[in-house]
Amino acid sequence: MSKAQLAEQVTDIAHQAGKAIMAIYAKDFDIYSKDDKSPLTEADLAAHHIIVDGLKAISDLPILSEESADIPWQERRQWQQYWLVDPLDGTKEFIKKNGEFTVNIALIENGEPVLGVVYAPVLDTTYSGVVGEFARFSQSGNTEELKPATHQSGECWKVVGSRSHQSPEIQALLDQLPGETELVAMGSSLKLCLVAQGKAHLYPRLGPTCEWDTAAAHAVVRAAGGSVCELDADKPLSEQRTPLRYNQKESLLNPYFLVSC
Repeated sequence: MSKAQLAEQVTDIAHQAGKAIMAIYAKDFDIYSKDDKSPLTEADLAAHHIIVDGLKAISDLPILSEESADIPWQERRQWQQYWLVDPLDGTKEFIKKNGEFTVNIALIENGEPVLGVVYAPVLDTTYSGVVGEFARFSQSGNTEELKPATHQSGECWKVVGSRSHQSPEIQALLDQLPGETELVAMGSSLKLCLVAQGKAHLYPRLGPTCEWDTAAAHAVVRAAGGSVCELDADKPLSEQRTPLRYNQKESLLNPYFLVSC
């Protein structure tokens, strides 16, 4: 099966998970706390089971999901290919019912995301990409190719960020940009997708994320021609060139990163 065909099947799985999430979204639901105090809902678990069952039906590769992440490093470090899943990215957005949450499914090969599907069920929006083949955006039955926006001289920089006040570290990075900057606010992995879609030029992240938070959208960004690099706040933006990689260490936390085109 080609990766393009695989992406179609993964998109179907993501849509099935999204349907289950929406059934719970439409009613009152219970909220639990994980060991790290982050919120968990029955929608996270319902989507997790649908995705895991769906992926097992089309592939024999191992699966690492946020809701089943307790796989020993000694086992995980042997993986050359595996699925990396966040069944419901943006649980806080889900609880707030602002619609900015996603289903994320990525295929990782040798530490790099090569296939990704990001589905936002409330927005009826799907981002999908296979590196070297295609990057697409679909909404309400309409599909278009993704193309990042190259910043033009004199143009305002559109920067994805938090709705709250930017940290001094982020502001210091933005001060390096020539000209004005405009904040583009968005939740979950949709932040990365905005760069892939050309609705933003940069997304600097100087806050904690896990590998499943970024992998699917990272694949979409790469497929569209953009990049995701580790971000060292002590270096100029022009020197941020180390690609963000996956499953390279025991911790599943990402370093800080920069999404650009």
